[in-house]
Amino acid sequence: MSKPHRVDIAKTTVFVIVINSLQILMMAVILFLQFGVRGIHLRENHLRLLVLVACLVVSAGAAFDIRDALNTRRLLRDSSAMSSTIGHMTELNNTLRAQRHDFLNHLQVVGSLIELQEYDEAERYLEKIYGRVSAAGKAMKTANPAVNALLQVKLAACERAGIPVQLVIRSRWDDLVPEGWAMCKVLSNLIDNAIDAIGEGGEEALVHGLRIALTEDEKTCRFEIANGGPAIPADMLPRLFDAGVTTKAEGHGMGLYIVKTTLDECGGGITVRSSEGGETVFSGWVPRRGKENEA
Repeated sequence: MSKPHRVDIAKTTVFVIVINSLQILMMAVILFLQFGVRGIHLRENHLRLLVLVACLVVSAGAAFDIRDALNTRRLLRDSSAMSSTIGHMTELNNTLRAQRHDFLNHLQVVGSLIELQEYDEAERYLEKIYGRVSAAGKAMKTANPAVNALLQVKLAACERAGIPVQLVIRSRWDDLVPEGWAMCKVLSNLIDNAIDAIGEGGEEALVHGLRIALTEDEKTCRFEIANGGPAIPADMLPRLFDAGVTTKAEGHGMGLYIVKTTLDECGGGITVRSSEGGETVFSGWVPRRGKENEA
């Protein structure tokens, strides 16, 4: 698994100044010797040598500039993903604080009903709020706080939209090779796409709902995101993860490309299957720590 170069801003800045200064100096020397001094004209072979050296300096500078630009772009992309994860964590914290406040109110209501000996009403009230309490706890089953926060936020979004969610967690996901924020970037794009597909699929897709499964095997941690929305056209499946390819009318086609790129960088992978009247299922995996070369 190849690791991206880290961008050292101080060294990169110094290098850019030096290489561009050399480029300017070389051009100035050539112009000065060729046109600036009367009676002095460079021989053709000497001029060619100077031009060759100048070209090499310019080419080397351009190559390093391109490399650092690509690394900076990757850094900015990762920074954006981390900011998104921090946002999910903040939203989760606010959600938990609100749930704590609601829980205290529920306890007061149940206590009052019991004091009034309204036992049947207290039981019905408890049954009503139990669904919310259990749903809130479903996303707190992994050992990865960032993933837990993301799942909690997406479950809340599905609840507001009336989308039923089947959440299956059969792994702690505590030994992922990629960072938690990187997996959030992957899962967030896939879940958002599934929610959009369900919205486009009408009542049947809404009844089918969304399925999120986090599992593992001996060498990998696996995930599966499934929905019953409209099938993806068969001719689009082979290029679905290419940049600019989208099934949405107003999409930019970068979400699945980011998913594939992120998984490739950590040594993982993803597949998709989709059929009319069935499911669209994105299945992916990432290596577990210590198993990178075995997956």
